[in-house]
Amino acid sequence: MKQADVDRIWYGGEPAPLWMRLLVPVYRLLNAAMRLSWRIGVRAPERLPVPVIVIGNITTGGTGKTPLVLALIEALKHRGWHPGVVSRGYGGTEAGPILLDDAADPRRVGDEPALIRRRSGVPVAIGRRRVAAARRLLDAKVDVILADDGLQNPSLARDIEICVVDGQRRLGNGRLLPAGPLRESAERLKQVDFVVCNGGQVAEGEILMHLSGAEAVRLDGAGPSRPLSAFTGQPVHAVAAIGNPQRYFESLRRAGIEVIEHAFTDHHALEAADLDFADELPILMTEKDAVKCDSFATSRCWQVPVTAQLPDFFLDAVDARLRR
Repeated sequence: MKQADVDRIWYGGEPAPLWMRLLVPVYRLLNAAMRLSWRIGVRAPERLPVPVIVIGNITTGGTGKTPLVLALIEALKHRGWHPGVVSRGYGGTEAGPILLDDAADPRRVGDEPALIRRRSGVPVAIGRRRVAAARRLLDAKVDVILADDGLQNPSLARDIEICVVDGQRRLGNGRLLPAGPLRESAERLKQVDFVVCNGGQVAEGEILMHLSGAEAVRLDGAGPSRPLSAFTGQPVHAVAAIGNPQRYFESLRRAGIEVIEHAFTDHHALEAADLDFADELPILMTEKDAVKCDSFATSRCWQVPVTAQLPDFFLDAVDARLRR
């Protein structure tokens, strides 16, 4: 089944077919079995000597976790912390645990960890065993760890849980996988410390996050950046291999840009052939996709970085909880 067909079921109101509905109890049973040893106390989350913040979601696909992680990094640095980031490295081939450097290959370590490392400069560790990867950050002298994703992974004890919700899609049809987009029941939102809503409809008690991107940066670094408004009124190829490509396309349209859509599955490993369009129009892509195009980007390739805008009271509250 194509992703577009799945989206119509999860978010567009189309009824889920019988086979999807029949698999929901199977998913629920497997999920419960995976967590059983933690719930009965046979296994316990490992506590590290520094506080841990987990940033995740309860739906499959992107909700805006990475911009939130980047914003929290800057806010914590501003408040005197020395943060590091741990990630599974989804989409990469490296099992880890390893610490990333500025030249980290996103095909090995995953596109999101590579982006976080390049954008923030803080220590980033990846590994399929999350605790082992987090311990590598202790060697880098961090005093707070941000876990990019991992809300459903109980192996690492956490001091703060933050769940990100897509304000446009919300929780879709509210059903568990595969009949809906939910990894966990919506009741999970009541258990986390903060729910951050990425634009759209904000429910009571949620923190509004707004993503802003006002400039385009050439991937080859051979020229200056341009305001996004410089592309207003002209057609461009828009490339997005993220969880919700339409959010990116609509942001370009709001800037008055004529968008030719090229949507790929989340974490798709972009290749030169994916950008081989039979014209000379500009190519605008997300920052997450741009990190995968270093070796073949041409002068017409641009990235559009976004920054998460968050209220100070939320950032102050995170800081206060860490200090407690």
